[in-house]
Amino acid sequence: MADSFDHCEELVRAGDKDRFLAALFAPQKYRRALYALYAFNLEVTRTRELAREPMPGEIRLQWWRDALGGAGRGEVDAHPVAASLRDVVVRYRLPPRMLLELIDARTFDLYDEPMASLSYLERYAMQTSSALIELAARILSDGRDPGTGDLSRHAGVAYAITGLLRALPIHAARGQLYLPGDLMQRYGAQSTDVFAGTATTELRAVLAELRLLARHHLGAARGLLKDMAPEVAPALLPVALMRPALDRMERRSYQPFAPSELPQWRRQWILWRGARRGLRKAF
Repeated sequence: MADSFDHCEELVRAGDKDRFLAALFAPQKYRRALYALYAFNLEVTRTRELAREPMPGEIRLQWWRDALGGAGRGEVDAHPVAASLRDVVVRYRLPPRMLLELIDARTFDLYDEPMASLSYLERYAMQTSSALIELAARILSDGRDPGTGDLSRHAGVAYAITGLLRALPIHAARGQLYLPGDLMQRYGAQSTDVFAGTATTELRAVLAELRLLARHHLGAARGLLKDMAPEVAPALLPVALMRPALDRMERRSYQPFAPSELPQWRRQWILWRGARRGLRKAF
């Protein structure tokens, strides 16, 4: 299994640098399990770009459901991420339901249907980003329930919404709309403007509302950190990058379809500061 876990580590190093670096602040005995979990998340998240069409994407997601259910054991053994994840699920008693719900939520990514509502967006965020944080916290707690359900939920929603705002140019270019339909309707924003890359006043109002929602969840997470067991902090560390990202979006020069990312050196410094000084200051 060593080669499988090494593969997961390299996959996360290349495809999810923030979580790769955050895991380095975890005790060494947990890092390989975290990389296996994060590699699985990468595999599922990238389904659309790897499959390109909905039907192959559905088949790919079903393969992951079957793998978690114990089907195709020989095929799973030959897949380094699936083999590593199966070992981690057993060793740390991870709830399969959370992993299956994460896969189900990613079905939305395969299609060009718009996000129906704000409540649907929050549920999508909870089943993806929040679930990933909670699963990582369970690993860091040796498979025990860390009691971080509400904290993971708020932190994950803040992380997901901020990430979707940052990815707006990518999604718009391929005809995907993660901006909630009810929010678009409230402000009179048009999907055609999103796909054309036109930052209208109405669209900017929608984005501002989503930033407020992300900050609300970030603030709620900050208030729950006082009850968090210190050992689960690396699971939440990537969320420390969200406030600086939101701050950049509040600048007068902000262009939604040409966002400027935080430089890598600053991202690493924020993660280091969050790990050393505590997450309450970072959130």
